[in-house]
Amino acid sequence: MDPWASIDRSTIWQYAGGDVGDYSYARDAHPTGRAAEAALESLEGGHALLFASGMAAASTALLGLLGPGKTVAIASDAYYGVGALIRRLERWGLTRVEFDQTGPPPDGADLVWLEAPSNPFLTFPDLEAAAAHPAPVLVDATAATPVLLRPLEHGADFVLHSATKYLGGHHDVLAGALVCAREADHDSLLELRTSTGGVASPDAAALLLRSLETLRLRVERQSATALELARRLAAHAAVEVVRYPGLGPDPLAARYMEGGFGGLLSFDVRGDARAVESSTLVIANATSLGGVRTTMESRRRWEGDRVPEGLLRLSVGLEDADALWADLEQAIARA
Repeated sequence: MDPWASIDRSTIWQYAGGDVGDYSYARDAHPTGRAAEAALESLEGGHALLFASGMAAASTALLGLLGPGKTVAIASDAYYGVGALIRRLERWGLTRVEFDQTGPPPDGADLVWLEAPSNPFLTFPDLEAAAAHPAPVLVDATAATPVLLRPLEHGADFVLHSATKYLGGHHDVLAGALVCAREADHDSLLELRTSTGGVASPDAAALLLRSLETLRLRVERQSATALELARRLAAHAAVEVVRYPGLGPDPLAARYMEGGFGGLLSFDVRGDARAVESSTLVIANATSLGGVRTTMESRRRWEGDRVPEGLLRLSVGLEDADALWADLEQAIARA
C-alpha cells in the first residue's frame, strides 16, 4: 500500500448512530498505525503493537508482564538502556538477574529477556534453552530483523524492535514495536499502551510502512558488507577484537539466523577509539544504528566501564564496501 495516500492524522472519528467504530480516539489506535502493525504481522507472525519508541515498547512490556516481587532474567550484555530502565523500576519492587544468554536462563525468573544479537557485544541467545524455561520469553530482535530471524517460530512469546533502527532504516523515524504470540497478551498490552499513551504517530507509522518495503534489500546488502568489513578488520594489526556472528560463525547464530548475520558489528582498537571515530570522512560519527548511512561511535561515552575503552560500534549502511574500508583504514591509522 502507498503510506502517503492512506495517512490519516485525525485524532477523533465520529460515532455512527451513537456507536463507536473501529477508531474513536488516536491514543487508542489509528488507521495508519494499524496498517503498519499489519505489515509487521506479515513479517513476524503474531499480533503487533506499534509504539512511539523502542523504549516505550520495552517499558510497556516490563510494566505489563511483571509487577512487584517479580523477577526479570535479562541477558548480561543486552542493550544498556533496558538495563538502566529495569534498575529504575527496582524501587517499585521489580527484581532483575543477569545471565549469559548463550546458556539456559536461571531458575525463578518470571520473564526471560534476550537480545539477538546483543548490542554492542554481538552474542546470540540459545533460543531453544530459553523456550524450555517456564517463564515467558521476550527477544529483542532489533539487530536481526525478521529478515534474518523470526523468534516466535523458535518458541519466543514476544518480539521487541526498536523500529527506529533497521525497520525504519533511514534515521528519520522514531518508533518501537512489540509482537505477541498470543492475542490475549496483545489485547492486555494494548490496554496498557492506551493508558500510558505510548502509541506511535501516524507520520511515524507511514514512514515505517515506506521503509518496510525495502527492508529485505537493505538488510541483505548491509549483512554482506558487514561480513566483508569484519573479515578485513580481523586481519588488521591495530584491531584487537572483532565481534560479529558471521566470523566463525557463531554456532547459535548459525543455527537460528537465515540469509546473513546483520549489519551491526563492534571492534576494539589498540589505540585511541575517540581519535578513530572522529577521523572518518564517509562514516558518520553518530549514535543509533540500522540506517542506510554507516555510523560509528565509541560506546564508552554512554556505557562506561561496561564496555572496553577501545570498543567501537559500527552500523553498516549501503555505501560501497571498499569506500567504507578505505575510510576505516585511514581513521584507524590515527588511533
